[in-house]
Amino acid sequence: MEVLIVEDSVYMRAVIRTVVTKYGMTVVGEAKNGVEAIDMALELNPDLITVDNVLPDMLGLDILKSLQEENLKAKKIMISAVGDKITQSKAAKLGALAYIVKPFEPKQLTMILDEIFSHSLRKYA
Repeated sequence: MEVLIVEDSVYMRAVIRTVVTKYGMTVVGEAKNGVEAIDMALELNPDLITVDNVLPDMLGLDILKSLQEENLKAKKIMISAVGDKITQSKAAKLGALAYIVKPFEPKQLTMILDEIFSHSLRKYA
């Protein structure tokens, strides 16, 4: 399983990378802004995309909308410090299968990966 991480924070990218790697996935790209995210998603066609909502050039919701318009089949998880119900609802309508509010415990992301993907992928508890 290949993952694209969309996150402008170096620290949060490292946290997400660590969790998905321990889960048994391969990080194929890391985007720091929306333009990079859309370009990389279309080029790499990953199985999973984690998307921050507040990026330097656009909102993650706009990224989700663009990817939905492109019919990209990747599963999407929104990971953002913006945790209001309206934003979460919009993300779900735009294809996000889960919404994690920062800061978060790595186990939260692992549990969501368990819900989305087969448990057999996970190498570590």
